Amino acid sequence: MAAHRKPKQSPLGGQAARTAATLALASAATATVFEGSGHAAPRPTPAQVKAEVDRLYEEAEVATEKYNGAKEQADRAWAAFDRLRDESARRTDRLNRSRESLGAFAAAQYRSGGLDPAIRLALTSDPDQYLERAALAEKAGDRQAAAVASVRRELTAVRQLRGEAEGRLRELRTHEAELRRQKATVQGKLTAARTLLARLTAEERARYEAAVAAGAHDAAGAPDPSGTADRADRDSLPRGPITAPTTRAAEAIAYARAQLGKPYVWGATGPSAFDCSGLTQASWRAAGVSLPRTTYTQINAGRRVSRSELAPGDLVFFYSGISHVGLYIGGGQMIHAPRPGAPVRIAPIDEMPFAGATRVG
Repeated sequence: MAAHRKPKQSPLGGQAARTAATLALASAATATVFEGSGHAAPRPTPAQVKAEVDRLYEEAEVATEKYNGAKEQADRAWAAFDRLRDESARRTDRLNRSRESLGAFAAAQYRSGGLDPAIRLALTSDPDQYLERAALAEKAGDRQAAAVASVRRELTAVRQLRGEAEGRLRELRTHEAELRRQKATVQGKLTAARTLLARLTAEERARYEAAVAAGAHDAAGAPDPSGTADRADRDSLPRGPITAPTTRAAEAIAYARAQLGKPYVWGATGPSAFDCSGLTQASWRAAGVSLPRTTYTQINAGRRVSRSELAPGDLVFFYSGISHVGLYIGGGQMIHAPRPGAPVRIAPIDEMPFAGATRVG
């Protein structure tokens, strides 16, 4: 028979053993980092960082529009739930009043000893009094029947409303779960972008910011000390009033122009900050036109127009997923809220892959 040995006890026990194990793992991890530093991946260039940041921001904007859609649905579900809850409260109040009325009849019958009205009437010696009481009893019977019917109706309505409210509440919880999921996605993408940008040196970050400000596509290029590109960009901006095909289009553009320089904040609809669809929605709302909240619903909010038909006030959409929108102002340019760190600005529509356009108002 094999000998059974008692397991050897560690000289460290309990918390001491766990602390020693943690220190050992940390030491091993540190050693691995330093030993492997000679084989670490090469540091990305500013151009590579910009390309990855651009990708993360685009994915964040896709998630932002999904968040906006889920929030819009959640807001509608909340409104419907509140209406059902209010109506249920009103119906419950009417039900209680009907029950009180029915209870009054029951109490009166109890006080009368529960004697059948026909028997009580038959016992009277005064025919006129008999007929008067008969008429009153008939009316009382009608009122009692009406009270019973009212209780039944209100009870049925309250049960139905409560069932609908429970369904809306389940729908609301589904939308709120989607909200949390999309919010986490957006925040994760933005955090990853900020982490990448933090790896740039001060000089590289300055070049990156200059490239973003100028709408350039190559952050690795040398800075332009002459400011020629910046002056050309400013010179291309429309001067004075923009000729729009309709009064409402002109009002939408005027509102958008007044927001130039305000920050991009995902999920924002103004007045101090905007995301892309929040800006277009607010601009057209100022012109008296109600647009849906998201890019993928705004594109269906009017008549589709081709790129060659574009007129000031049209909504212009970008990327295959219809994840970005701007307000066209003519001359191949738009006003849009680009992304975090880039405020509301005028930019050429060629700076992103064009996906379509819609005319509203």
